Amino acid sequence: MDHTTGASISGAPPNRLSGKWLNIGLLSLAELLAMVLWFSASAVIPQLTSEWQLDSSGQSWLTMSVQLGFVVGALMSAALNLADRISSRTLIAVSTIAGALFNAAIPWVDAGPTLAMMLRFATGIAMAGVYPPGMKLVASWCKTDRGLGIGILVGALSVGSALPHLLNAVPLLGSEGMPPWRLVLWGASGLAFLGALIMLIFVREGPYTTPSPPFDWKFAGKALTYLPSRLANFGYLGHMWELYAMWTWVPIFLLASYGEAGMDPRAARLAGFSTVAIGLFGCILAGWLADRMGRTTITIWSLAISGSCAMVAGFLFEYPVFLTALCLVWGFAAVADSAQFSAAVSELTDERYMGTALTVQTSLGFLLTMVTIRVIPPIVEQTGWQYVFMILTLGPVFGIWSMWKLRKLPEARKMASGNR
Repeated sequence: MDHTTGASISGAPPNRLSGKWLNIGLLSLAELLAMVLWFSASAVIPQLTSEWQLDSSGQSWLTMSVQLGFVVGALMSAALNLADRISSRTLIAVSTIAGALFNAAIPWVDAGPTLAMMLRFATGIAMAGVYPPGMKLVASWCKTDRGLGIGILVGALSVGSALPHLLNAVPLLGSEGMPPWRLVLWGASGLAFLGALIMLIFVREGPYTTPSPPFDWKFAGKALTYLPSRLANFGYLGHMWELYAMWTWVPIFLLASYGEAGMDPRAARLAGFSTVAIGLFGCILAGWLADRMGRTTITIWSLAISGSCAMVAGFLFEYPVFLTALCLVWGFAAVADSAQFSAAVSELTDERYMGTALTVQTSLGFLLTMVTIRVIPPIVEQTGWQYVFMILTLGPVFGIWSMWKLRKLPEARKMASGNR
């Protein structure tokens, strides 16, 4: 085993790969259902704003509290090497159950804004045990097609992130008004419990699983000291600067656009769901292409397309139909590259500590998302929607620069079977 590159010298026997895609599919389904927790409160911001009299800061913190909890949980996990020292399927299942309980407690105890944000923070801590270990579990099944495998997982996470918007829209079909927010949160927690059961009963780890390494708290910092992995992480940070602000506020943006045009808000909520969920197809296509054309090639193209959409989206505010079409392209491209940054880090790092490296990467990315999620509402209040998303283009520009620098390094050949 080459512990510098994370590449396996010998492949797994074919019989040990039996059920590979079935396991990845079931894992992705379990993670999809778990991820419904993330935006369950964000999806019902209109109802909560009315009931709790939330200002723009309160609206932002409904999502930011989850992001902050994730960062805290991920940093603790990275420092303790949890993702490398505990069975991935066990860690994912237990964390999903904990997140579902915290989320369900909000309607159960009839929480107000302060307690709700504390429970959302706890939900975020739990989610740190769901997402990064899921990527490591995919890597235990994939070598030459790791971009596609992680792409399928991240695509499923995109659908899971979108589902709360669907839960908030479907009950409206054929009726008036918005569904009770408590039912949306209960539904999200129920789906997450189902995901935990699927993980425990049906999913198993693949033949490329590495033995638990010795505890090394210093490894968490090595992700930023080794130049190739640092550049891959920088590319990821540029991507994350844009992604979660887009996922959080574009559904609200679409509601405002449709409302201004006098169009059915139910259609706006479905458009918001579709904008996030379409990322499934972007992730799968980008993963398939990246394994053949290279990680840096696909990430640079994805960042260029999504950054361009961010630049022009505001100018289509008065044209909801055209805006929806653009947002679907944006949603397709904005998350398409996500899995490839993770696949790159998994290929450039010591695979014994792959889970720790991926946890560090995601913790830094989600910490950065808090900035852009928070700055959007004040800009909207000051200038309206026309120019607000332009600030997100800074991320793709930085990400493109980082991946171009990585592409020039000889270590880039360690990715995607030698494809840069």
